[in-house]
Amino acid sequence: MHGGYTGPVSTSASIQDRPALPLAGTCCAPLLREPITAGQAAGLARMLKALADPTRLRLVSLVAAHEGGEACVCELTESLALTQPTISHHLKILVDAGIFTRDKRGVWAYYALVPSAMDALSAVLSTRDHPVRA
Repeated sequence: MHGGYTGPVSTSASIQDRPALPLAGTCCAPLLREPITAGQAAGLARMLKALADPTRLRLVSLVAAHEGGEACVCELTESLALTQPTISHHLKILVDAGIFTRDKRGVWAYYALVPSAMDALSAVLSTRDHPVRA
């Protein structure tokens, strides 16, 4: 048995209880088009901080590219050459930031990308339809 992350399990109900993604409800309003609120900035910063780590960026890529779009922590250790507890720590940060979901199945936890999280980041950082001034 692999000693995995033993924190709370993300389920549909707990995801609904989370604060909205940055700029949720203002679809496709890029950061450069209109000012964001303090709450939106805090949410966006949390997501960006979670992604601002090479290991976590690799985890996002590995999980998203994994067969079925989800992966067990036990399937990620070899690719990253890190211990399972270290990977579980990084996965917890991604779950807490709303980038991954966690589904507990028996003794294993499976992680999947939240597509709307990446879409929100993409939309808020987009310069489309907004001329960038030099």
